[in-house]
Amino acid sequence: MRLFIASPAIIENYTSIREQFSPALRGKWPNAAMLHLTWVFLGEEPDPEPFLIRLRTITPLGGETPLRSLGTFGHPPRILYAAADASELSETRRAFEATGFDMSRFRPHVTLCRIKNITDKITFGELEEKYRGKILGKILPEIALYQSTLTDKGPIYKKLEAVTM
Repeated sequence: MRLFIASPAIIENYTSIREQFSPALRGKWPNAAMLHLTWVFLGEEPDPEPFLIRLRTITPLGGETPLRSLGTFGHPPRILYAAADASELSETRRAFEATGFDMSRFRPHVTLCRIKNITDKITFGELEEKYRGKILGKILPEIALYQSTLTDKGPIYKKLEAVTM
């Protein structure tokens, strides 16, 4: 089964962001209910139990963590994301490392759109600038192991177990 560990996220004006960016790009926007910050992508694993045992030892975030600004990954951009401040997540990151998870590739963000192509670079850049430094939403104080099933219509996530405050 395809597994990952994540914290749910809420983007307050997700519909508005999507509507504003839609004329400037083509891409896949996940359902708002599926937004999350991925701590660790585990990939295909036969048994979730070893990861659940390790997850139960990690203390979740002490409270809601703000998401600030929009950014992109890739050249040309392939991911539009809401950024999280790494310093606010550092204690939890260290807890993951202490239980043996590899955090070397961890970049704290919530994926908003998987970009196929940018159709209007000027508008895209102006919109990115408009959201620079603005609080867009929050990461919830829960960490969960999820199963991801890929379908033609996009991934389906099933929460297997969560730790909360």
